[in-house]
Amino acid sequence: MKVNRRQFVEQSVRVAAGMSVLGGAGAGWIEAKEGKPVAAEPAIPIVDTHQHLWDLSKLRLPWLKGAGRLNRSFVMKDYLEATEGLGVVKSVYMEVDVDPADKVAEAEYVIELCRQRKWPTCAAVIGGRPAEPGFRQYITRFKDSPYIKGVRHILPGPESGKAFFLEKPFLDGIRLLGELGMSFDLCMPPAALLDGAKLVGLCPDTRFILDHCGNADVKMFLPPERQESTEKALAARRFVDHWRASIDELAKRKNLVCKISGIVATVPKQWTPDDLAPIVNHCLDCFGPDRVMFASDWPVCTQGAPLRRWVEALGQIVANRSEADQRKLWGENAVRFYGLRG
Repeated sequence: MKVNRRQFVEQSVRVAAGMSVLGGAGAGWIEAKEGKPVAAEPAIPIVDTHQHLWDLSKLRLPWLKGAGRLNRSFVMKDYLEATEGLGVVKSVYMEVDVDPADKVAEAEYVIELCRQRKWPTCAAVIGGRPAEPGFRQYITRFKDSPYIKGVRHILPGPESGKAFFLEKPFLDGIRLLGELGMSFDLCMPPAALLDGAKLVGLCPDTRFILDHCGNADVKMFLPPERQESTEKALAARRFVDHWRASIDELAKRKNLVCKISGIVATVPKQWTPDDLAPIVNHCLDCFGPDRVMFASDWPVCTQGAPLRRWVEALGQIVANRSEADQRKLWGENAVRFYGLRG
């Protein structure tokens, strides 16, 4: 079943040895002073668990047509510029929904980046369709690769009809990933999250990662006075209640971790870290300090703000948590979960 990636995208600090996590400000932040840091934390290296790269001279991405600023190549040079001074020491590549005919080429492309050992990218989650007959042959070719850690296939919401990902062909593919020591990234609309919890429960020997805080929409968490109408405020309340209940249910599955990511792509034009905090804090509190990982979702995050601003905002939100918990969030959990090496 084909997922409309364009709709997903639309909806959707400095830190290092000797550096500090800094809260900052810039255009688009409410009551912020441009260019001046507002918070500082102990030096904490960052592992980015959701790095997108695409070179349109090598890969075809049909969903980019009409995707605005994203409709160009984003390569390592661009990523290094976006992360300069942030203390990103490692990154995990995330699949970019290439043309199905290019999936092997995408995997080979990122494996070569990892092999070079001169970039932050040291591991990858590749695209794949677990329900398709050829999935076993496709994924087992990578079973001995030290770089391929898992698979993602963006799942649809209830409006698409029956949840095919709860049927035997898909479940067999997900269970195969567990047998191979690979994970599956759970990326789906908030309305489908409870079905996602069922999927995780049906595959207890496979490890899952919930992408983007369950694709929560920051605008829905704004107070009633910042909503456009009473009707929209009521709809936002229903969204938030459903999302919270879904996160509560998902967090009960111990074979699932949560990426703190993606939400900055949905911010309104004027925003502060406080607008993101209800989402971030609910996920951190539900999953606990050992089952959360920072992720940039670059360059998709730039739909809402530059990567630097997302890092700074998150740094402010978690500033009151212990240094040990912050280190887990920013990198230690990712190193352990993916088995990343130096």
